[in-house]
Parts: sequence; structure tokens; C-alpha cells
Amino acid sequence: MKILLPVDGTPGSLFAVRQALALRASGLASEFVLVNVQAPPSLYEVVVAHDADVLSEVRRDAGDDLLAGAEALLEAAGVSWESEVAGGDPGHVIVELVENYGCEAVIMGRGHGALGPVATSVLAHCPVPVMLVPPPDDDDEPSAG
Repeated sequence: MKILLPVDGTPGSLFAVRQALALRASGLASEFVLVNVQAPPSLYEVVVAHDADVLSEVRRDAGDDLLAGAEALLEAAGVSWESEVAGGDPGHVIVELVENYGCEAVIMGRGHGALGPVATSVLAHCPVPVMLVPPPDDDDEPSAG
């Protein structure tokens, strides 16, 4: 099963990666696609930078930095993965990436309280099952095997 793991660098998104690894360690045959979606540049950034290539490079570097923690978890577990830093509206881009990579499920973190706009959009539009992982309690860390 190919699983898309949206990662924004928050502890909740990394906890979702740990949950995916725990499922794999429990016997779920799985492959992973890590994605980070960078929001489009603001008008201020466009005016200040004057160069679309510079903005793209900054966003790609930021996305790579945010994916680093998840990549370290997968590497430590001996798991291979694909990854992509994309740009646009995160809710819509995540659904596009599910289709582009042929993923069969999404496992993503969610914040405390009400669902945020990204999770709401993914749940409303995603053609595959979506598992929302609530934030961990301090003693609720799963083992990744």
C-alpha cells in the first residue's frame, strides 16, 4: 500500500509518520511518499525578491528542511521513500499528489481542537482513505520497530 505522508515539520506531523511506521512494523505492507506543500508567495515576497527562481529556491529549501525530521525517522526504520516539495494551496495540492503518486491512503497529523482548513479540505476531496492522527500525549509515542 502506497501511503502519502504530508509533513509540515510540526510534532503532530512527525507523530503521524511514527504512526505510519508503527502500522508498517505491525505487518502493513507499505511504501511512503513524503510531501511538504509550501503556500504561494505573498505579494510582499514577490515585490521584494523580484525573481521567481529565487522564491522557488527559498520555498524548496524550506520544504526540504521541514521534511528532514520525517526523512530521518524513515531512514532510522530502514524504510525507503519518495518525497516532494510542492507549492500551492496545501489542501488541494495534497489531493493532487495522492493521485499523481497513485497513493492508496493518507496519514496526516491534526492539531488540537477543531479540524484545520487543510485537514478539512483533504477529508472533503480525497479519493482515498484519510487517517487523521491526533496530537500525542507525552507518554503516547508509538514504537516504529
